[in-house]
Formats: sequence, structure tokens, C-alpha cells
Amino acid sequence: MRACHPGPTAAVTVLTTALAVASGRDAAGCVLVAAAVLTGQLSVGWCNDAVDAGRDRTAERTDKPIVGGAVSARTVWTAAVVALVLCVPLSFASGTAAGTVHLVGVAAAWAYDLGLKATALSWAPYAVGFGSLPAFVALGLPGQPWPAWWAVLAGALLGCGAHLANVLPDISDDLATGVRGWPQRLGPGRVRALVPLPLLLATGLLVLAPPGPPAAGGWAALAAACVIALAGLSLGRRSPRVPFAVAVAVAGLDVVLLLAQGTGVAAS
Repeated sequence: MRACHPGPTAAVTVLTTALAVASGRDAAGCVLVAAAVLTGQLSVGWCNDAVDAGRDRTAERTDKPIVGGAVSARTVWTAAVVALVLCVPLSFASGTAAGTVHLVGVAAAWAYDLGLKATALSWAPYAVGFGSLPAFVALGLPGQPWPAWWAVLAGALLGCGAHLANVLPDISDDLATGVRGWPQRLGPGRVRALVPLPLLLATGLLVLAPPGPPAAGGWAALAAACVIALAGLSLGRRSPRVPFAVAVAVAGLDVVLLLAQGTGVAAS
């Protein structure tokens, strides 16, 4: 279980299930969304640890279960494949269009694990994966409606911000083991400054793009996100964990806004 990246796996599953509830999916539909997303995220997390086992050994990452000897790489690979196989029918249980969109997002995440993470396009799987989630939820509704464009774009921006924040603390180890993705090519200083940008853009979209005047709560969330981002920029040089904490805080605001707006189906 530690090899599946339990924090991100749980967070993405809970967020998407909550989005399904907010968007009007019935109880059975919400359970199917949760099961599909959970198996997809488990497969991605296990694949990531299995692929990275050699690099993790080189970097002496004994906190990783495979490197620490708690589990074998073969077992983790087997778990990843089993979860992926289960994800396919669970995704299509929400409909052909919804299932296809979700599996595209899962495939993008696998592509990241299997090699794209070491290229300048390392951001793309995160954008596709996170952007696919509102579409997966919306297309499972009666009539298979598409979500509003701003919900998909906000999800993609959240993915890009998550990628930057997640990689920042490990840039030195990544470069030492030959991983030269987009953040590694930018370098720690630029990444530190860039982390808040996609998250702030997502906040702005979720506040300003839906039809009608923004609510007072939306303006307050946007102002809070700006304050948090500025504080992160000033404190980020002291610790590589500060930008990550900032990203989590701003992303938390974005999640609240996204849940309040839903997928925008009714307004699209």
C-alpha cells in the first residue's frame, strides 16, 4: 500500500468522487466513479514505484518500499497490471464516452511513468490526467453532456501545478539519475517561482469564467490564493517544501471552488 503513493491516490479519488456528488451523479454512479478512479490511481502509483526502483536505489531512497526490501518489484508490477485491468470495465460502467475519457487520462499517467517524465513534455500527462476527471464525471450523467471548458482547463492547470510542486524537492536526485523533465530543465529557482502560476490561473478561471457575476466567496478565494502565493514566493528560498505547501493550500481553494461550481454542465 505504501508503494501506491497513498496520499495522492486517496486525494484524487476523494476529489473526483466529491465532484461526482456535486454534479448530480446518483449513488451508484458515484460508487462507480470512486472505484474507477481508485483502481486507475493505484495502477499509476504502483507502476511509478516499479519503474523508478532502479533510480530510487541509486538515490538511496530507502523510504521507498521496493528499495527498503518490504516488497519486490515483481509484486508491485503485478499489482499495477491487475489494477489497470480492473480499471477498464469500471471506467466503461459509466458509459463509453466517459470510460474512454478516463482511460485516456490513465494512459497519459502511465506514459509519464514509462518515459515521458524524463522529457520536456513531462507536464502533458498531468494536464491530460487532471483535465480528464471533470469530463469523466460529466459524461457519465444522463445524456452524456460535456463539462464546461473552464472546468476542464482548470483541472489541467491544477495538474501542471501539482507536477511542478511534486518534483521540486527531488530535482537534484532526478538530475543525478538522468531524469530531465520540464521542471528539471527549468531548475529549482524557476520552478519555485512558477509553481503558483498555474494554480492561480485555475483559481481565476473558476471564479471568473462561469456565467453570472462572481460570488463574494469566489472573490475571497481568489484574494486568499494571491496572498498565499506571494507568501510562498518570499519564503520559498528557505525550504523546498514551502512551495509544495503553497501549492497544496491554493489547490485546496481550487478544489472547493470546483466542487461549488461542479462540472458546469448546466451552464455549458
